[in-house]
Amino acid sequence: MFREPCSTFEPRRGKDGVAHNPLVSIVVPAHNAEVTLARALDCLVDQEIMDWEAIIVDDASTDATAAIVAGYVEHDARFRMLSSCAYSAAGARNSGISTARGRWLMFLDADDWVDAGFLAKMLAALEAAPDAVAAYCGFRRVMPDGELTPSSIPTEVATQPFETFARRCAIRTHALLVDRKTIVELGGFDVSLRTCEDWDLWQRLARLGKRWVMVDEPLAFYRASPNSLTRNSTQMLADAEIVIARGFSADPRVKQPASAHANGAIETNGRTASEALAWFALWNAVSDCGCGRRSISPQTLRALPAGRKWAREIAKVAFDGLTVGSLSVPAQLAARWGRFGGSLTELITELGKVWNDPVAGRRVQYHLEEMLLDVDDLAAPRRLARTLGIRVDIRNPTSIELPEGVDQIYAYLMMDGQIEAVVQFGVLGKVTRRHWIELARDFVPPERLIHSAARLARRPPVHAPQQGAGADKSDISASEALSIAGRRSDRDGHFGKLARLAAEARGLVRSSAEATEPLSVPRRASAADGHGNDRTSFWNRRFATEDPWNYGSSYEQEKYERQLEILPAGPIGRALELACAEGHFTRQLAPRVGHLTATDISAVAIGRARARCSDQPNVEFGVLDFCADTLPGEMDLIVCSEVLYYLDDLAELRRIAKKIVEALALGGSFINAHAFVLRDNVERTGFDWNTFGAQPISETLAATEGLVLDQSIQTELYRIDRFRRLSPDEVATEPMIDHAPIRARLEIGVARNIVWGGARALRRDVARSERRQRIPVLMYHSVADEGPAALARFRLTPAAFHSQMAWLRANGFHAIMSEQLEWFIANRHPFAGRPVLITFDDGFQNFADHAWPTLRANDLTAEVFLVTDLVGASAQWDADSGPPTQLMDAATVRRLAAEGAFFGSHMATHRAIDGLSSSDLASELLRSRMFIERWTGRPTTAFAAPFSVTDRRLGRLAKECGYRIGFGGRHGPADLDCDPIDLPRIEIRGDRSLDDFVARVEAVLEER
Repeated sequence: MFREPCSTFEPRRGKDGVAHNPLVSIVVPAHNAEVTLARALDCLVDQEIMDWEAIIVDDASTDATAAIVAGYVEHDARFRMLSSCAYSAAGARNSGISTARGRWLMFLDADDWVDAGFLAKMLAALEAAPDAVAAYCGFRRVMPDGELTPSSIPTEVATQPFETFARRCAIRTHALLVDRKTIVELGGFDVSLRTCEDWDLWQRLARLGKRWVMVDEPLAFYRASPNSLTRNSTQMLADAEIVIARGFSADPRVKQPASAHANGAIETNGRTASEALAWFALWNAVSDCGCGRRSISPQTLRALPAGRKWAREIAKVAFDGLTVGSLSVPAQLAARWGRFGGSLTELITELGKVWNDPVAGRRVQYHLEEMLLDVDDLAAPRRLARTLGIRVDIRNPTSIELPEGVDQIYAYLMMDGQIEAVVQFGVLGKVTRRHWIELARDFVPPERLIHSAARLARRPPVHAPQQGAGADKSDISASEALSIAGRRSDRDGHFGKLARLAAEARGLVRSSAEATEPLSVPRRASAADGHGNDRTSFWNRRFATEDPWNYGSSYEQEKYERQLEILPAGPIGRALELACAEGHFTRQLAPRVGHLTATDISAVAIGRARARCSDQPNVEFGVLDFCADTLPGEMDLIVCSEVLYYLDDLAELRRIAKKIVEALALGGSFINAHAFVLRDNVERTGFDWNTFGAQPISETLAATEGLVLDQSIQTELYRIDRFRRLSPDEVATEPMIDHAPIRARLEIGVARNIVWGGARALRRDVARSERRQRIPVLMYHSVADEGPAALARFRLTPAAFHSQMAWLRANGFHAIMSEQLEWFIANRHPFAGRPVLITFDDGFQNFADHAWPTLRANDLTAEVFLVTDLVGASAQWDADSGPPTQLMDAATVRRLAAEGAFFGSHMATHRAIDGLSSSDLASELLRSRMFIERWTGRPTTAFAAPFSVTDRRLGRLAKECGYRIGFGGRHGPADLDCDPIDLPRIEIRGDRSLDDFVARVEAVLEER
C-alpha cells in the first residue's frame, strides 16, 4: 500500500549530520490548500510539546501551497516538505508515513487544526497506558461561517474498538495519535479507497485487539466544506460497503489479529453488516437532503431497525447528517428548514413505507423535530413538518392557526422579554387566545401571573405548583375537561375538535355489542336499631346483610363438624348456645341435645335463626346479651364460638368466663372455637385482626376457677376447646390434644385475613409508627407458568408471584390505588405505614386466573391497564415473539371490578404513543377511558403508556381527555414531588429472584 512512484524528499539533519528522531511525526497531506494550510500549520507551532516533526506532503498542488510550506520549512527545522503525485489523501499520507521517524503518528488534513494542548494531553494519556496502541479525543466541526458544533466523542471506542470500527468510522482522522510501527506493519492507508480510507485503517488497527485510550476533551477541529469528499454520498456508500464487509469477515492484511476478531465482528441482536451499512446510508441520505440532493434510494435503508426503541437513535444520526449536509450548526437547522425540510420529510415518509410501518416513520419525524427545536432560539416562528415552534407573549397572546400537517406546538411562553416556560403539546386545531392564557396558568409560576395572565383571564391566581415552572400542573377532571371542550364556540379550534372526538367515542361505546349488566348488590335486611352506637346496634348492622360470614362455606362447616366431634360423651340434657347468629350451627347441634336454648344479641339474627330451625321442636330462641344479661343456669352444655374476640378486653373476658362457670351444672361442658390472631403471636400463622384470639382466650378460660380443659382440637388457623366445670372434690386430668389439618377450601373472605407463617410487621403497627415520602409502584405484565422464551422477562410464574405477595403481606404492606397516590401528592401528605401500588399492564387473562386470586388471598388489590380495542382478543403486539397471550374479556373485567380490582387505560390499540398523530392519540385516550367506565361503572382517571413510551404531548392531552394520573417510562419509586401525570414505576421481572424483589422494595422503605 506504500507504493509512491513520484515522491521526492530531502531529510533535514542536525548540526552533527545525524537525523533526529522526534516523539511525534505529523503527516499533513495538502492539495491546493493555500487558503487553509497556514491555520493548520500554525496549530502545530502553538503546541505545548516541542518534540515533533511535521511532514507536509504537497500532493500535486497547482496553487501557492508549496510556497507556503517552504516558508515554514525555512523558519522551523521541524517542518519538512515532501512532493507527491498520489492525487489522494491515502497515497499522500502513505508517502509521509514512509519517511516518518517519530514514535507516534498523527494525521492532520490541511484544512483542519488541533488545540494547543493536543499533543501534551494525548501523550500524557499514552504514557499513563503503556499498553495502548492509540489515543483519541473529541472533536468539533467548524462550519463555513465559523460556527462550531458541540463536542462529539465516541466512548465505545475505548471499550470495544473493533466492534465499533467494524460498523462505522467513529473518530476524525486528526483526533488520533497512533503507534507508527504498527501502522507500518499494517501497510498504511488503502489507496484503492477514495473515501473511508481512514476508517479502513482504524478497523485493521482495532482488529489487533490492543488498547485504545480516550482523552475526553474536544481537542480536534474539523472544517466542514462544500467541496469535501464526505459530501460525495455515492462514493462514500460504495467505499463503506467494502470496509464494512471487511469488518465482518477475516482480513488477510492483518497478520496477527486478536483471536476474538480474527473472523470479523460478531453479529448479535441484529447488528449485522447490512444493518451497519444501512446506518451509514441513512447518514449520507440525510446529508444529501441537507445539501439539496437525493442520490440514495430509500431501499438502502431497509435493514434499519424499525422498533420504537431505535427511533431516537435514527433521529440522532439524521440530525448529525443534516448538520454536515446543510453546513449548519444545530442551532441553525430549524431556521433553515425551508431549504431541506421537504426532501427530508419525504425521506422519512419513504422510510416508513420501506418498513411497512408509517407510524414508525412518524415517530422518527417527531423525535427529529423535537431535537431541532430543543437547540433553537425561536427568534422567529419555525414551521416544520409536524411541529410549529413559536414564541408567545403571555401578556397579550393571539390565536394561532395551525399550518397544514402540524399537530404539535413547541412554544416559549414569554413575558417582559424573558422565557417563563417551554411547553410542547399536541393540538388538533386553532389555538385560541384563551387557550394560551390557560397554558400560562398551568406552566408559569403564579407570582409572575398576578398582574398578567391571571388578570387577563379575570380569574384568581392559581396555587403555586409543586415542581418547576415547566411542569404541567393543571388539574382537569374528565367531566370538566370535556365540558370545557363542549363550550368552545370554534368548531375548528383545538377544543372544538376534541369535543367532536369525545362525541365519536361516546357513540362507539353506546353502539358496542357488549351489553352492560348491573353489578349484583347483596340483599340487605332492615335493622330496626341500625343507627345507634351501642353493642346491640353494632350487631344489628352486621346482620343487615344476610349471612355476613358465609356460614355455609366448607371452611365454616368443617369447624362445625369438629365442634360436634368434641361434644362430651353421653346424653346432653339442657344446652345453651350463645351468639347463635342465624342458626346454622344451631340446626346441626339440636339433634344432639335434649333441649337447646339459642340466643343472640341481634333480633335480626334471631329472626333468621328461628325461621331456619322452625322444624326443630326442641329449640327455643331468645334475644340475649351475654355480657349484660343473666345467663340461664344448670346447663349441661354451653357453646360460644367466634364471638369472644369482640369483648372489650381480657378483663371483660375473665368476667364472662365466671358467668359461664356459674351457668354450667357441675360436670357441664363449655365448648368454644376461636381463631389464632397475629397480635398474640406474630411468629406463627394467624389472622391479622385488631383483637385478641384463641391463645389468650384459651389461657384465660383455663385460668378460671372451676374450669378445666378436657379436650382440644387444634389446627394451623384455629382451636376448638371443651372445658368442664369441676365438682368440688374432683381432680383435673391431663387434657386430650388433637392436631388436625384444614382440608376445607378457604373462601376469600377468610383467606385475605390470614398471614401464613407469621408476620415480620403488622399493618396497624407500621401505620402508627412509620411515615414516608415515597412508595413502590410495582409494574407487572403476565403471571403464567409457560410462554414464549423471548417474553420471559415480562412473565412471573404463579408460584413466584405468590411468594412476592405473601412477602408484602407478612411485612405489613397495604395496597393503595392510583387515585389515592394522586391525593397524597396533591396534598403533600406523607404516606402512613407501608403502602404499595401494584399495577398490571395489558390485561391478560392470566391476571384473572392466577394473579387476582393470589392478590385477594393476601388482602391486596391491583390496578390493571387495559387495551380496550382488544379486550377479549389476544396480545397481537407480541406476535413476533410467539403465540399471543389471551386478554381478559369485558365480562371478566366487570366481574373483577365488582370484586375490588381497579382498571385504567393502556390506550385503545397498544401502539406506542410517540408515533401516533395528536388526533389519533386523543381519540385513543377518550375511547379507552369511556369503554372502561362502561365496564366497571366507575370513573377512570389513570393510564399507563404502552411499552412505557411517552412524549411531551401526552401529559396535557391526557388531562384534556379526562385523566389525572399517568405512568410513563421513568423507573423508580413514586414520591410526593412527582408529577401525577408522569409517575415512575419499578418493573418486576420474571427472570429475577425473590431476593431481588425484596431488595428493590426494601430499598424504597429505607428512604423515608
